[in-house]
Amino acid sequence: LTVDAEESERLEMSLDIIGGVAALPALKGWDGFGMAVQAYGKRARAVIAWANGLDRVMNVRLVKGAYWDSEIKRTQVEGLADYPLFTRKAATDVSYLAVAKDMLAAENIRPAFASHNALTVATILEWAGNSHDFEFQRLHGMGDGLYERLVREHGHKCRIYAPVGGHRDLLAYLVRRLLENGANSSFVHQLADARLTEAEILADPVAKIAAVGGARHPSIPLPIDLFTPGHRNSTGIDLSDIATLDATVKAVNTPAVKPVAATADVASLVARAHAAFPAWNATPLDTRASVLEKLADLLEQDRERLMAILVQEAFKTIPDAIGEVREAADFCRYYAQQARARLGSVELPGPTGERNTLHLEGRGVWATVAPWNFPLAIFLGQTVAALVTGNTVVAKPAPQTPAIAQAAVELAYRAGVPRDALLLAVGGPDVGQALTEDHRIAGVAFTGSTATAKRIARTLVADDDRPIVPLIAETGGINAMIVDSTALPEQVVADVITSSFRSAGQRCSALRLLLVQADVADNVIAMLKGAMETLVLGATGNPATDVGPVIDQAAYDKLMAYLASMVTQTIKTLDAPADGLFVPPTLIRLDRVEDLTQEWFGPILHVATWEAGTLSETIAKVNAKGYGLTMGLHSRIARAGEVIEAEAAVGNLYINRSMIGAVVGSQPFGGEGLSGTGPKAGGPHYLYRFCAERAVSVDTTSAGGNATLLSLDEGGI
Repeated sequence: LTVDAEESERLEMSLDIIGGVAALPALKGWDGFGMAVQAYGKRARAVIAWANGLDRVMNVRLVKGAYWDSEIKRTQVEGLADYPLFTRKAATDVSYLAVAKDMLAAENIRPAFASHNALTVATILEWAGNSHDFEFQRLHGMGDGLYERLVREHGHKCRIYAPVGGHRDLLAYLVRRLLENGANSSFVHQLADARLTEAEILADPVAKIAAVGGARHPSIPLPIDLFTPGHRNSTGIDLSDIATLDATVKAVNTPAVKPVAATADVASLVARAHAAFPAWNATPLDTRASVLEKLADLLEQDRERLMAILVQEAFKTIPDAIGEVREAADFCRYYAQQARARLGSVELPGPTGERNTLHLEGRGVWATVAPWNFPLAIFLGQTVAALVTGNTVVAKPAPQTPAIAQAAVELAYRAGVPRDALLLAVGGPDVGQALTEDHRIAGVAFTGSTATAKRIARTLVADDDRPIVPLIAETGGINAMIVDSTALPEQVVADVITSSFRSAGQRCSALRLLLVQADVADNVIAMLKGAMETLVLGATGNPATDVGPVIDQAAYDKLMAYLASMVTQTIKTLDAPADGLFVPPTLIRLDRVEDLTQEWFGPILHVATWEAGTLSETIAKVNAKGYGLTMGLHSRIARAGEVIEAEAAVGNLYINRSMIGAVVGSQPFGGEGLSGTGPKAGGPHYLYRFCAERAVSVDTTSAGGNATLLSLDEGGI
């Protein structure tokens, strides 16, 4: 029995479990227990030393590594300091040899070397000398020629490693193995390449790495350098490290929420911002961009306090709190980079003797109205976009989350934003109404419900004497994920759990309607119900918690009343803690797509089926709801992806992944129809909406003629 310790973030936990099993008295004297070690991991040699120190013989299967690309992506997405594995194939080969040498010398390890690389195999044979106290391993259907003579003529052992199971379950595994061994860097691929010489195929990997000075692959930058120059990636926290986790848990549970007084006089705030506008608009663009970059740095420096406020005030889980601080910093750096790249004056073409230029200026005072579900990231994203374009801002947070907004504004002042250029308006709908009704407001950026967005839109056009001002609105959606019969069920279920129940379902992008092809619906639903059982409901300061409470009593009462009305159609619900505003994650069966008519903002997922051959019709039914925020597809048919990309009327489409967690600059976020006005936040067109465009045309001939034209060289005729 060989246990794989596959993912790097679970390595320490895996070793704890493997070590615990190895120490069981019932297994004493049994030498059939073992583990796999991946040479592409930087801790591989340390794992071998650990295994050799156990009080028993351990079978150790050494492999190059199975999920290299996934590990690279995870590290980049989480913004970690460095990769837990080697970024060059040659470096993995060197690591494999170093670990193999350790295994051959270890007293309590029975080595097994899994490789199809003839150079690796030959090196191990050279080091082992006359010893046969180890075995080779190969995949079924591969490496036959390499190992045939070693086994039959030289007496070496080779175990055949074969997947067992049905076609549906094993297809993804087999495809991954084929891709790995068919990659350009694979020994198997290179052996079949007639253009390569024997010397090139058998080049010493140690020499290859020495030749590049041990540097990482140039096409795989550190996560911090993932994006374009000027847009540095935000830094994350490695919660798989126990010391880091303990320190983070202590920090987020330290009391951090301070009361914030409600705003009594909205008009005076607008007046101050209006008076501050000319000076801030005249501030050089580069200076304003630098202020945003300084703010991003301060957000990361003050990360633990901000996370504590998010956990305690907004009921964010620890991973969600990390993500929110990172997104806020990403908005600041991205909009700073975009402002420098896109907002400068532009020279336009025209006839001789004329100079034409286009300038972008601030509009005046903007009102930014933020939601409670992203009270830092969206609050700051809207606000800094308005600021960097030269506008002053009166920012209104949701009444449930003023403390995190106050903390963000104080950091903005420290970063260099003038105190009258950014002012905080705290309160409920009355404060919001007073703000949007003020004729000095030159624009509104709003994120929240569709109903509130419509009320703001009506307010902005109600008075004929008021200037026409822009409204940027991002609202909710009845977001659907379509799953066909070719989808990998394990991946579907993992992405559904994340999309539906993370943040207690309180994301505008969250999955509300799961549409599964009828042929596979029973199996997918059964797996989904089982996965729901693993969710932990509890206090958000507890790292074990997956689902926290909803935001307030009103939200709780509305959601629980709906669940009570749908009890006959409920196919799975969890037990929720009695103390607190915990809405249980619930799965509800619908007969038709049309049966879901509104967004339920909580951990509630509806599921319906569709028939094979009706993908376009199913997409049309979702489109007909009028919302257009997010949609997902799980399919291994490329044509299905092409169809949904062409026909889905949504702002954000996600294929074979979860539907939440849009990354600034990579997945600009925002919908259409009932889901918003655009432009998309975190995208290249967002800043323009905050600007006034002014074209200037100058007749230069009126000053005595066009000197440039008159001085042209005759040689050009």
